[in-house]
Amino acid sequence: MLPDKIRLLDVSIGDNSNAGQLIRASTYEFRYLQPDPGQHTVALLMPPQERLTWQDGDLFPPMDQNLPEGDLFMKIRELYPKQPMTPMHMLALVGRNGIGRLGFSLPGQAGPATPRTLSKEELLKTAYTPEVFNELVTAYLSTGAGIAGMQPKIMVPDRPTVPIPSLIVKAASPAYPGLAANEFLCLTAARHAGIDVPSFSLSDDGQMLVLDRFDLVVHDNGRVERLGFEDIAALAGLRVRDILSDRKYQGSYQRVAELLRQLQLHSDNLHRFFEQVAFSVMVRNGDAHLKNFGLLYRSTADVWLSPMYDVVTTSIYKYTQYPGGPELEDHTLALKLFAGKHQTKTYPTTAELLDFGRRVCSVTQPGEVLGRIAEGMRKTLVSAKGDARVPPALWQQMAQAWEAGFAYAR
Repeated sequence: MLPDKIRLLDVSIGDNSNAGQLIRASTYEFRYLQPDPGQHTVALLMPPQERLTWQDGDLFPPMDQNLPEGDLFMKIRELYPKQPMTPMHMLALVGRNGIGRLGFSLPGQAGPATPRTLSKEELLKTAYTPEVFNELVTAYLSTGAGIAGMQPKIMVPDRPTVPIPSLIVKAASPAYPGLAANEFLCLTAARHAGIDVPSFSLSDDGQMLVLDRFDLVVHDNGRVERLGFEDIAALAGLRVRDILSDRKYQGSYQRVAELLRQLQLHSDNLHRFFEQVAFSVMVRNGDAHLKNFGLLYRSTADVWLSPMYDVVTTSIYKYTQYPGGPELEDHTLALKLFAGKHQTKTYPTTAELLDFGRRVCSVTQPGEVLGRIAEGMRKTLVSAKGDARVPPALWQQMAQAWEAGFAYAR
């Protein structure tokens, strides 16, 4: 149990365990403790070279981005029913294990004991049931509270030489049958298309997807480098948890591209962003919101677009906007393609998508990208048709949904 009130947390940045302090008073305040010119930045837009003390009325967005939400937040509430759950408490639970390189701890308090490692091979052979996954979440919650998102997922350590959890495990969902296999097929198609994605594997029973964290670099000498990571919502200054979660669906892909330009990223990153947007359009991923794009960095001068992640064909699922409401189908994008008052989230025409690639992302041959994606989708459907881990009904649904995507490359 944590104290009822937490007013101060020590903040680590990568290997620097004494980088700063987060203070909660009438406002939130972050203080760099080491005014060193080589000090890592706590966030891209909060560099120590600009000032050593930062204040905000709410938790800083780059810290807010990793707070547990959805299924994981409810599990934490079940395990700690009497525990206050302010942002400071949740950061203390995140500890050093959030995506990116920030860590949080109570002053003078040792971190939780490291649980036993669980290899990828063992995970892939584990037969999924809701009870088994709940046991997994409970066992590794102390090392896995740092991953946000609505889907059931947890992080686990897979090797004793890496002191933080390095695998992300996503489970099946009763509300969205075949979700793990769905994402597996999408990531496979992206990989065939030459799009950068994390390393991933599907369990033998097709019910769990296991991914390597893309924010960790394990060097040949065994040293683990933690990269900085911020999603686009955080970079835009948005806090999107709980009742404000709709904020991640506000805006346009054009505004995201403009933000990448403002950050002076190399043009390759805009080209890769177009690949990710075009891929979401073609596989009918209607959940490519602001938190599903992000930047990795070593310093404010060394920043690049993260691999594509959290991509599924959403159009095959039905949903309700409220309990007992009518079932609806997902036929729109998460964001508008172009900025503007009169733009919509309707899936774009081929001409509109090509225009987005040329004019917004400076891609000289956007049609080549669409052709490459379509070919990756075709290869995936062919290879998955005989895969026992992919239910035939799901394969058929995906194939039908992807027909609309193939049309962009004709």
